[in-house]
Amino acid sequence: MTPSSLETVARIQPRAEVVAMDGYHSAQVAVSVRLNTNESPFAPPAAWQEALADEVASIDFHRYPDRGAVALRTAIADLHGVDVGQVFAANGSNEVIQTLCLTYAGHGRRVVTFEPTYALHSHIARISGADVHSGRRDQDFRINVDEARRVVAEAQPAITFLCSPNNPTGMLEPQEVIQTVAEVAPGLVIVDEAYGQFAPWSAQELVSEDQCVAVIRTYSKTWSMAAARLGYLIGPTWLVAELEKVVLPYHLDAVKQAAGRLALRYEGDMRKRVAELVAERDRLMARLSRLDVHMWPSSANFVLFRPLGVDADTVWQSLVDRSVLIRNCASWPRLGGCLRVTIGTPEENDIFISALTGVLKRGGQ
Repeated sequence: MTPSSLETVARIQPRAEVVAMDGYHSAQVAVSVRLNTNESPFAPPAAWQEALADEVASIDFHRYPDRGAVALRTAIADLHGVDVGQVFAANGSNEVIQTLCLTYAGHGRRVVTFEPTYALHSHIARISGADVHSGRRDQDFRINVDEARRVVAEAQPAITFLCSPNNPTGMLEPQEVIQTVAEVAPGLVIVDEAYGQFAPWSAQELVSEDQCVAVIRTYSKTWSMAAARLGYLIGPTWLVAELEKVVLPYHLDAVKQAAGRLALRYEGDMRKRVAELVAERDRLMARLSRLDVHMWPSSANFVLFRPLGVDADTVWQSLVDRSVLIRNCASWPRLGGCLRVTIGTPEENDIFISALTGVLKRGGQ
């Protein structure tokens, strides 16, 4: 940089809270088996891809897309048995979180999370300018009801984020915990159900016009559409109406709207993939239980575990050296020594277990 450029950079600075924070990153390296980002290992149905190709051919690309994404939101509403006015769709669940924080959080307001949990809840809240207050899960990574009451009472948050099943622990939040938080929280209670189709219970049954509860879902996991970046919220109509004021106009392109609407015609295929992944998860956990690791119960498509007697960073790198990539969570709040593996195909899972077995037998090498 020239001296004048350096002077400009020194003079033009982002907000102090942005300077202080790290970005959200996930290691991307060239490997044969990639099990680090909780994607579906299975592609969407070929019939969906053909239907989407036909629809894309008829799109008037010189025209703006439907600003209200009415057809997509109607299809989502029909899937969940709610009114279209209760559905807010966005570019991935992260844009849903961002829009919530821009609308209800921001400077002078507080957001509550319970650590360890999905990092972008607190990250996006801080970007919006909000103060984040974090409750502590117990040693088994469960939320204690008394702790939840304490944190909410002290923080008086505008938004309380819960994640069920929780990422990265994989554990389902008990219904009574979510109900208790919904009763005592003064602001919104947002239940992130990115992995909700893997779970036996959904907080959607708490959504109503007279409760400040909403549920977030995504197409990235069970619908095998991570590349599409599409997510949505189900909540009271008054909440959706406020979010629509804040989100950018025409934020959902025509291809994405068509992709999301057409995918819902193949719900049976989705549920079949979920069943296969649950069976694979159980098989993988059974094999992990024979190794020298501690793992936590999972209701999602991933498993959190801690190698015993071997440094997690060393295990992670040794797996990469064997062309297997999983998520290193060791530096995350309260997750020292932990790693997280996404459930892949049977072949990918076998390769992972074989590689991990070899690494642990060699003391991490």
